[in-house]
Amino acid sequence: MRMIVVTGLSGSGRSAALKSFEDMGFYCVDNLPLVLLSAFVEFAKGSKDAHRSAIGIDIREKGFPERFPALYKELKQRGNAIETLFLDASDQTIVRRFSETRRPHPLSGDLTPLLDGIRKEREALGEVKKLADWIIDTSDFTVHDLRQTIERYYAEGDADRPMVITLVTFGYKYGIPYDLDLLFDLRFLPNPHFIPELRSHSGENELVRDFIMARPDSKEFLERLLGFITYLLPRYRSEGKSYLTIGFGCTGGRHRSVTISLKIAEQLKQAGYEVNIKHRDIGA
Repeated sequence: MRMIVVTGLSGSGRSAALKSFEDMGFYCVDNLPLVLLSAFVEFAKGSKDAHRSAIGIDIREKGFPERFPALYKELKQRGNAIETLFLDASDQTIVRRFSETRRPHPLSGDLTPLLDGIRKEREALGEVKKLADWIIDTSDFTVHDLRQTIERYYAEGDADRPMVITLVTFGYKYGIPYDLDLLFDLRFLPNPHFIPELRSHSGENELVRDFIMARPDSKEFLERLLGFITYLLPRYRSEGKSYLTIGFGCTGGRHRSVTISLKIAEQLKQAGYEVNIKHRDIGA
């Protein structure tokens, strides 16, 4: 049996996470009353359908922050294969998500501002978060990013699937992305930002790419980097990894990181890998 309790802050992606588990063949139950959790564990032990299950519980369950820690520890002590996945996100991100969906926050209302409700929930779930086996900060995630991250850690029986590579470009001045498996700093490469006619363009522009790759050491670096990555990929795959996220950073995330990621993506696709590219700061 393997059971994942999926919890976290409202607006951090719990429903999307449960959908990902469901797509992977997990038996999913949302909003399970906490009083039934122990009984469900016993049911799952003897069930062929629910031997892999994901249970969604959040702050809307009465007494959840106070009662869950002791119950979870008790279930673990009995030897049950139960884990907790806690989804988190920044206050700013959660405010934006609730504003976009226009859904009410469970701890806010006419007399409680949204931000106060978020902070109240964060404080209430502090002990639950400490118990988590894994914490995902979804602040920079799309639904697709969250799905890939969950599949990377929880998918089973996918040994025959081709490895999926996600290349993330970013600017160091905006912060390093979460959940990177590999990270390469490209700030030593020629910077088109200081060339007036190139500054407004990104690494998707051929003139920018040509400028960066014109120097012999840029070409040598790309060859060595590609060789290093292609050396690592089959070794990661042999350890069961189905998804790998590689970060490429430069100062602003518009020129050098985009250029190198596009060059690497082209070669990896030719080698038969499925490659996704996310230019996080290209429009910043």
